Amino acid sequence: MTDDAATPEGASDDEIAAARRAVDTEKSRRVRSRKRHRRERTAGIVFASVLGAILILGVAGAAWIGIRGALAYGHVADAQRAAEKLADSLTDPAAVAAAVPTLTADTAAARSLTSDPVWGAAEHLPWFGPQLAATATVIASVDDVATTALEPLAQAASSFSLDTLRPNGGAFDVAAIANLADVATTATDSLAAASASVDAIDTTQLLPALATPVSDVSELLTDGLTAADALRRTSQLLPLALGAEGPRNYLVMFQNNAEWRSLGGIVGAMAMIHTDAGRMDLTDQGSSSDFTRYTEPVLPLSDELLGIFVDKPGLYIQNVTQIPDYTIDGPLAREMWLRETGVNVDGVFALDPVTLSYLLKATGPVTLPTGEQLTSENAVQLLLNDVYLRYPDPRDQDAFFAATAAAVFQTIADGSAEPAQLVNALVRAGNERRLFFWSANPDEQAMLDGTSLQGTLPVTDAETTAFGAYLNDGTGSKMDYYMQAASAVGWCTASSGEQLATLTVSLTSTAPADAATSLPRYITGGGSFGVDPGVARTVAYLYLPEGSELVSSTSGGVGSTPGFGQGTHDGRPVLVWETNLNPGETATATIQVRTPQTPTLEAIMTPTIGGSGVVASGGCPLTTPADKG
Repeated sequence: MTDDAATPEGASDDEIAAARRAVDTEKSRRVRSRKRHRRERTAGIVFASVLGAILILGVAGAAWIGIRGALAYGHVADAQRAAEKLADSLTDPAAVAAAVPTLTADTAAARSLTSDPVWGAAEHLPWFGPQLAATATVIASVDDVATTALEPLAQAASSFSLDTLRPNGGAFDVAAIANLADVATTATDSLAAASASVDAIDTTQLLPALATPVSDVSELLTDGLTAADALRRTSQLLPLALGAEGPRNYLVMFQNNAEWRSLGGIVGAMAMIHTDAGRMDLTDQGSSSDFTRYTEPVLPLSDELLGIFVDKPGLYIQNVTQIPDYTIDGPLAREMWLRETGVNVDGVFALDPVTLSYLLKATGPVTLPTGEQLTSENAVQLLLNDVYLRYPDPRDQDAFFAATAAAVFQTIADGSAEPAQLVNALVRAGNERRLFFWSANPDEQAMLDGTSLQGTLPVTDAETTAFGAYLNDGTGSKMDYYMQAASAVGWCTASSGEQLATLTVSLTSTAPADAATSLPRYITGGGSFGVDPGVARTVAYLYLPEGSELVSSTSGGVGSTPGFGQGTHDGRPVLVWETNLNPGETATATIQVRTPQTPTLEAIMTPTIGGSGVVASGGCPLTTPADKG
């Protein structure tokens, strides 16, 4: 049947035309419908094909990344094992140089596997991308360090013997030491760049399984940077100090921990060392008793310093390290030595008998003119206590100290010290803030910027909040041999929920109960400065972090003086706390401040016989929650 058959008989022409138009319209609709269905089917096929391709590429990409990641992990693990072996053989530079190529081959392979276009594109994916980006950044940083820092250092080390640090024919090989400067500088720059790259990783976006290794690598790079930077500074400064470019004179001051001063103890004995072309000679010695009591400070002191310490650091050689800033103390000592001897020294060192005990581990026992052996085990007791029990006359004490200093110096100058142990001793003393150096040459002094050797005030910045706790004897005696000092810092929660930086300082006298009668006058002070024999008076200067706000300050204990004196030093509020302790007594001070919380909280304090000069946070040091204040 045709469509025309649907037209009724007898229909008019208009009706027939309308019917035909309806038929044509229906035909068009059907044609359009068939075309639409064909387009939809075609589009569906195309979409399914594209989606399938994306899935296939995603699976392939994931497989590609997974395989390469696994291979990279294998190389990293091999590099880690190689690094551990290198660390175990550092005393054999030739072995280190031979092993480094294997390590760098592994780091290079790991970097290649994690830096192709597929890996790079995947780094932009949500969630998964940051994991890949962090992995690639860490591996690239480690590879940069291996190739631009470790490899050159290993090659330099292969031609450098630790015996270079031992005098040969009475002189150090200053040229060999200076030759390390270039590679040490390159290594420092490389490690600094790598450390900055890894530190910039946002670990909050990482899985714990990845965040922990990233933090470990960051810490490892920081340690490596510190070591390389120390080598750079040493290789630049040491040849100059040893007279590579002309004769030098240096004053060496020995601080006595039995009578506290902020940076260690009073300056008792001292010596002048002359260097020239790698040779060292002891050319002069002195005692604090040889020095004039000046009528006015030998160098100007600021109003801030005068307000806290009065003028004593500028009047007495014994008191120069009362100011806890060696960049001020060094020039004071240099000026005093100049006035007494006429020699303008090129720099001033300071160390204590505890440092000497570390050095004796490198030299072995030293025979003194008295015939007895000075060892790392007996040096502290002999020099800080026994000598006063043995020799009541200060002149005999001075003679003993001078003979001891000369004997130890000669042992080191003769090359008897084991070089590796000598370096370890100096590093340990520096880390404990027992060793200080100030150079009269501004350029050379600048090379020490940021190191503990400068003995500067505590620095607070975005990473670290730092207190200072500096102890000074007020007895005029050697009673601090029997004193124990302890400090603790931590973030404590106030009743408001606020985190407060908290410092506690505790002082205890362990002197014998009958100290007033059983100990010689030179140790007790004999009441000469208004302190009863057997009592230990301490004046502590407590430096608050820069920019902090004092919330509370409390003190307790039988011998603690109520209240705190106040001052300011270079932008830091300073509290002055005094104690007078009988044998067996303890006093404690607690300071709380409001300041932005930082990753590191520490206290820089006076290095004592049994305590380091740096105290790290160990949690809130209070036994009860902090008050809001």
